[in-house]
Formats: sequence, C-alpha cells, structure tokens
Amino acid sequence: MHAIEKILAVASGKREVSPGEIVFARIDVAEVNDLYLQVIKSFIEIGGDRVYDPDRIVFVFDHYSPAPTINSAENHKKMREFCRKSGIKNLFDVGEGICHQVLIEGGFVGPGKVIVETDSHTTTLGALGAFATGVGSTDLALVMKTGKLWFKVPQVMRIKISGKPVPGIMAKDVILYILGKLKQDIAIYKAIEFCGEFVEGLCMDERLVLCNMAVEMGAKTAYIQPDSETYNYLKGMGISSDGFIEYKTDPDYEYASYYEFDVSSLIPQVSLPGSVDNVVDVSSCEGVEIDQIFVGTCTGGRLNDIRVLSEVLDGNKVKDGVRLIVIPASKRIFMEALKRGYVEKLLNAGAIFATPGCGPCLGAHAGVLASGERCLSTSSRNFPGRMGSVEAKIYLCSPMVAAFSALYGRITNPLRFL
Repeated sequence: MHAIEKILAVASGKREVSPGEIVFARIDVAEVNDLYLQVIKSFIEIGGDRVYDPDRIVFVFDHYSPAPTINSAENHKKMREFCRKSGIKNLFDVGEGICHQVLIEGGFVGPGKVIVETDSHTTTLGALGAFATGVGSTDLALVMKTGKLWFKVPQVMRIKISGKPVPGIMAKDVILYILGKLKQDIAIYKAIEFCGEFVEGLCMDERLVLCNMAVEMGAKTAYIQPDSETYNYLKGMGISSDGFIEYKTDPDYEYASYYEFDVSSLIPQVSLPGSVDNVVDVSSCEGVEIDQIFVGTCTGGRLNDIRVLSEVLDGNKVKDGVRLIVIPASKRIFMEALKRGYVEKLLNAGAIFATPGCGPCLGAHAGVLASGERCLSTSSRNFPGRMGSVEAKIYLCSPMVAAFSALYGRITNPLRFL
C-alpha cells in the first residue's frame, strides 16, 4: 500500500484499503474557517447538540480578518458564541493567520494525521506527511457530530522532480511549470506524491508551496514522505513528534500514473491572467507594467517568501506608482519577520503590510483590484474576479519574480540580476 492508504486504513479500522474503496475514517482534526458559518447551521440541521470532541475542532478567522463588512462581523460573532457554547478552545481569532499555517504552528499537523478543513488548499498539509483535504459545510458538520467522515480512497500519482535549479528559482516556479504541462484536471480526486532530488532539498516553507498548489491540478490530497526536514521543522516550531506516526509506501507499490520533471534549466515561470495552468516563461511576458504586487496567502506568505522579498528590496525602493502589499501568513511569521529585520527593510522600500490572513486573495479586502488594473501575485488563483474587478488581470509568480518586478514596476526576469 501507499503511505496515504495506510493512514486511511488505520483511521478506518482496517488492515488495508485500495483505490476506489469507500471508507469511513476517524478525523484527527477538523477546521472551520470564517467563510463557513453554514457548518454551524448544518450541524444543527442534522441534529447536532454537542460536538464529538471540542479539542479536535478548530475555528480560524482568516478570510475576513479583520471583518470588512457587517455581515462578516456577524458571522465572526456567531462563531465565537458557538465555540464558547461548545467548549471549543481552539479559536484562532482575527489576526492569528491563515488556517493551514496556524494549524501547523498549533501542533495539529504531522505525519499520519487525518485532517479536514473547509478550504480547498488543505492539500498544503501533506507536506508534513498528513492525509489532509478540503471539505464542504455538510461534511464538516458531520465530522463535528460524529468525529468521522467517508472518503473514496484516491488513486496516487507520482511526480518526481529531479535536478538542481539555478539560483533564483523557487518552488512556485517549479509547480507552475508542472501545472502548465499537466493542466488543471490531471489529478481530479487523486493524490499527488511529490518526490525526487529537488523535493528532498527543499525547506519546509517551499515544500508547502508544492502541496498547496496540488489542488490546482484537481488533487484530493498531496503527500511528501516525512524526513529529517519534516521533524526538524516541527522541532523548530516547538512541536513534539510524539503522537505522530510515519507511514512508508511499500517498495512494490504501483502508482496510477508517473511523471518526472528535470528543473536544472528551468527559468522563472508566470501564470497568465485567466487560468492558473496558462503558464509561460517569464521572458514571454517580461515588461508588462504592474499596478499592484501582492506577496502573501497560504501559497506565498511564509517567512522564506518575505525573506526573499526583503533581501532584494533592501536599500532599494518600490517603483513609483506600484503598490506592494505584503501579508504574512500568520502572526508568528509576522513577528519573526519583524525580529529578523525583514519588515523594516520592506517598509523602508515602500511596502504596505496588512493583518495576517488571506488578504485580497479572494477579492474581499486589503487590496482589491479596480477594473483594468494588473496585479502580480504570489497567490494561487488568477481567474477573472478573483481579487476584485472581473476586468482586472492577475499574473501569478514566485516571490523572487515579485521582488524584482517591484523594483522596476513591470514583470521582470530575476535571472538577469542573479
């Protein structure tokens, strides 16, 4: 069996499971974000009177943080009341950060865990060897009531990434390149395992980017086999490995499909407006003038992303007429960026910081785009209207491309300067 299948087998009380099989699995952690008041409504509709285990349920206010409208403020209020009434202590309120990141920092994520969240980018957590996937309101409500949820065991496709890229290439470039080649529907309801020399050499911040973007290929979940980087990362967070169980894929396991990419000669990639898999080399769109640059979200708002940005902009200025918005993925990341001097360098360069959370990624607040504007973003999606006006254009890129583009006010190839 694959490691993912072993996780689901244990969670379902079975000796083994196989792709396509329906299982009813125990959920270790269930998270609700502030987009989904409907979870509470559904919980009541299905007869829920008390949650199965308050310690395994987490609420995070990240998409509308702080509340930009009366309606979102009312939703926050009702969620706080529900948590108090239900004995749920794990409420990450306004300003704590994005659900995937704060769950990691809170010690809820690690090898062998089964995690569901009301957010499609929950695939991110597979970078730590967990089975993690996004679910809807009704499913999450069922988990709150019973502690379990059904799954169809996904087929597993393997993506091996080999080679050592040139300086300036980041995980975002690699996953955009793969997306451009394999397209958005290649992994619908499949699990993607990332492996290979390139993956093994990545820090955890970068591994999280690969698994985060797996859902943009339709993946049910993503997975990277835990190794020393996994445990060192958890240890660095002050998280004990006790309670985590590492599973390994059987040597003779047969994958549903297999792809291999050599990134030795890769140059920075950009996803063009309209579709995340419309990916080109940066040279194909170099020179496009930009109104706003956004570095943040669950894809590109981690400490490594902010470090890259600050090192490029240190002692320089953001081009006149360009708005550079930076939103750390969590308060913890924000504080560490402050401690290391990244924030001061970026403020001096002309950057704007906002409260940790999703920010303008979903077009709700903190940098919404006007018609005709162009935004270069380290986020994950660029369909029309994602960040505001349907007449705005969103280009996706790595933090390195974003940093050099901020200096020149147009999409810029960083390899010209590295």
